[in-house]
Amino acid sequence: MSDAPVFIYIAAYDSEAAAREDYDVLLELHASGVVGTYDAAIVTKDGDGKVHVHKHEKPTQHGAWTGIGVGALVGILFPPSIIGTAIVGGAAGGVVGHLWHGMSRGDVKELGEALDAGEAALVVVGRDQLEETLDRELRRADKRLQKQIDADAKEFEKELDKAAAAG
Repeated sequence: MSDAPVFIYIAAYDSEAAAREDYDVLLELHASGVVGTYDAAIVTKDGDGKVHVHKHEKPTQHGAWTGIGVGALVGILFPPSIIGTAIVGGAAGGVVGHLWHGMSRGDVKELGEALDAGEAALVVVGRDQLEETLDRELRRADKRLQKQIDADAKEFEKELDKAAAAG
């Protein structure tokens, strides 16, 4: 395993409104310095079962951490036929490759099931282990899951930078 792993945190919600409220809490945690560099988005499913990734304001000034990581993760977890929104730059091979090769099949299954558990989910991809802080602060979630994947955060960030430049 690498010295600087990548962490994935998923919180599932019964409503998109609850996910958005906890997203606002995440932004406040970042602004106050409690949470460092990360990429986050709200993922929803519509009535037809299509998956949508909703990016909001940029949570950090670290260039590429702007939705590409979450987009790549959703692209791995769900077949393209059910993704209702474009995965902005997330299809860039290096980003997907880093995530894909860093996860076991069990991780992919478990993360996909967590996203399927509610109407909406808050997905966070970052360099820091956030489980304890996010479990304590994101109080509206019905189900939570964090995975440390075997991908080097520095190399992952380089791939994010490449994808952002290409996008």
